[in-house]
Amino acid sequence: MSDTVVRPVDDGLWGDLETVFSTRGDPAGCWCQWFRMPGKRFGELSVDERRDGLHDQVRSGSPGVLAWVDGEPAGWAAVEPYSTYPNLARSPITKRLEGDPADPWAVTCFVVRIDFRRRGVARALLRGAVDHARAQGAEVVEGYPVDPEVRPSLSNAERFHGTVSLFRDGGFEVVRRPSATRALMRRAL
Repeated sequence: MSDTVVRPVDDGLWGDLETVFSTRGDPAGCWCQWFRMPGKRFGELSVDERRDGLHDQVRSGSPGVLAWVDGEPAGWAAVEPYSTYPNLARSPITKRLEGDPADPWAVTCFVVRIDFRRRGVARALLRGAVDHARAQGAEVVEGYPVDPEVRPSLSNAERFHGTVSLFRDGGFEVVRRPSATRALMRRAL
């Protein structure tokens, strides 16, 4: 039985966060910066500048939670107020509509190292993200997951938003379906 621990990231945990992001694939190039700036600006930044951007965010607050399995850094989930992520307002999937809370906390991204997948790490990260948001005074948390039940061919890279079943199991409800494979899900705290 594995022991999974999740806690908000801080600068003292930067080395473990680097371990999670230094895995192969998209996380090593994005460093959770995509939603924080216009696409053109994101494209102008080097990978090192994106990494430094996340490090600056960690130094000034806690932009997410980190998970360890048996003491090994295993995963990350980004969670901060919606207003922290300017690109969310630009997307037809995540833009605010009448009646939406103005600034809910948003779980935008999951990164689970390959060796730790299919072990419940994403579920633990989502619970930790909700707990972190609650501790910071959040009243509502949102996610923007994909639905592999609708499109089973979704790659792991396309699942970085989390899945509908993950959020449903975490107590979130579908608010709307902006596309066949995407949902906006919300949980009141």
